[in-house]
Amino acid sequence: MARFRTPESPMQPNARWAFARYRAIAHHLPRVERGFAPFSYRLPDLTGVIARHDGFILDAFGVLNIGEGVLPQAIERVQQMRAAGKRVVVLTNGAAVPRSRALEKYRAWGFDFGDTEVIASRDLAARALAGRGGRWAAIAPLGSGFDDLPGDVRALDDDLLARADGFLFLGSQGWDDAKQAALVAALRARPRPVICANPDIVAPREGGFTWEPGHYAFALPVPVEFHGKPFGGAFAAALAALDLPANRVAMVGDTLHTDVLGGRAAGCFTVLVTGHGFFAGQDPQPYIDATGLVPDFLADET
Repeated sequence: MARFRTPESPMQPNARWAFARYRAIAHHLPRVERGFAPFSYRLPDLTGVIARHDGFILDAFGVLNIGEGVLPQAIERVQQMRAAGKRVVVLTNGAAVPRSRALEKYRAWGFDFGDTEVIASRDLAARALAGRGGRWAAIAPLGSGFDDLPGDVRALDDDLLARADGFLFLGSQGWDDAKQAALVAALRARPRPVICANPDIVAPREGGFTWEPGHYAFALPVPVEFHGKPFGGAFAAALAALDLPANRVAMVGDTLHTDVLGGRAAGCFTVLVTGHGFFAGQDPQPYIDATGLVPDFLADET
């Protein structure tokens, strides 16, 4: 697996830095067999696509919320989809907390998502862990619980760097270059499996972007097993929850390499939200031109 140096702290990532990181790891991402649209239709918001599709896969960060702040228009759009008889599922790479806590947050914000309408990459990673055995060291925010995960999962500490049978990357809060270097050294000394439940390079928050687990996991010196967008297992789970064929579904997200690439690789139509999230304050067209990742629709906002 090719390695490259991670940008040093404390510099905060921006869209250009994050885009460069996605370009650097593009050879690890899914390939699209059926091609992209020749151009994108521009819309003010998602209202213009509701009638076109029977189901919607919604990204969370950048589409429903920015950090811990809900986007009020997102609540309205989901209500409009419901009223039009459309099926909806949230597909999130947020893996730091159990899905039950994510559901509580969405419902507190005013969304009416049912238990089966939120698919978290943490759950997909949990399925991959089932039956593997051994002691797994979890990289996650301080105080994270692991009761929802199968097997022996414990928070990573210095002792587990050497003794763990595998590593589970759930969240990057509190992770830094020194800890990354220690993990890299431990894996070089004794290669072990790594599961990353969040392939995202960055996440948009109130104060700007934060580096996410994918930023670090793609730079490890061993092969990494990824669960979440843009990889096919995440979209297979979302389509199964919708019980619809991919050609009747639109993936709505704010990133090219995660949402648009993953959605198109799964056979879905794609909508890129540009006014908030990854491309807030940026013209997305140069990025689209540079990659050839052309969404079917560009929406100014959710």
